[in-house]
Amino acid sequence: MKAKYRQIKNLLLFAIPGITALLIAAGCLNSGSIFDAGFKAGIYEGTGQGFRGAIVVQVQTSPAGIEDIIIISHREALNPGVTAMGELLDLILETGSTDLDVISGASLSSRGFLEAVEDALAKAR
Repeated sequence: MKAKYRQIKNLLLFAIPGITALLIAAGCLNSGSIFDAGFKAGIYEGTGQGFRGAIVVQVQTSPAGIEDIIIISHREALNPGVTAMGELLDLILETGSTDLDVISGASLSSRGFLEAVEDALAKAR
C-alpha cells in the first residue's frame, strides 16, 4: 500500500506539474495568460457580480501582459469574500491565468472577481 501511495505522490509532485508546464509553454492551457501578447497598454476597469453586489477592478496592462490588478470597490465580507479575492489576485499574477478554480466557501465572490478581471482584459485586447 505504501508503494502505491508513493507512486501517486510522485506523480502529483513531478509528472503533473511538468506536463502542465509543457502545455503552458506550448500555449495549450491558460487562454487567460498574462504572458499573452496583444494587450493595449493602459488601465482598464472591469465589473463582475459578487455575492453582495458589484465587484470593480482596475487592471493595468502592457503589450506583454498584466502589470497590476487593483480592487476598486466591492461589498463582500472580509471573510471569506475579500480573502478569496486577495488569493485569486495573487494567483492570477503568479500563474498568468484567470482560468482558476473558485475559492471554497466564497464561490460567488470568487466568480465575481474573476469575471471583473476578465471584463477588464477583454477591453485591453
